[in-house]
Amino acid sequence: MFDKKIKKKQRESDIENKVTQFAKRAGWLGYKWVSPSQRWVPDHLYFKNGRVKMIEFKALGKFPSKGQAIVHKMLLKAGFKVHVIDTVEKGVTLFEEDEECDQ
Repeated sequence: MFDKKIKKKQRESDIENKVTQFAKRAGWLGYKWVSPSQRWVPDHLYFKNGRVKMIEFKALGKFPSKGQAIVHKMLLKAGFKVHVIDTVEKGVTLFEEDEECDQ
């Protein structure tokens, strides 16, 4: 009856897992960042060729909490950008753009 396909919303954990798999295939070393003494740190850190990517994963259309935004601002002040990713496509693009810079 309907021609439009309803796109299933991806959970944050699904986005994180798929982006992490892509990053690993692209040669990035990835670690889940869990800090019991400091809440609101980004979800994942990725390392490759002296570069670091910090990513906060969110479900589609969701935003960082107030506490996360404060930590992201502190990290930016220290010279580290935190990328907020809410789709697999955005995460893949982040790593693909980095690969283009290497060529």
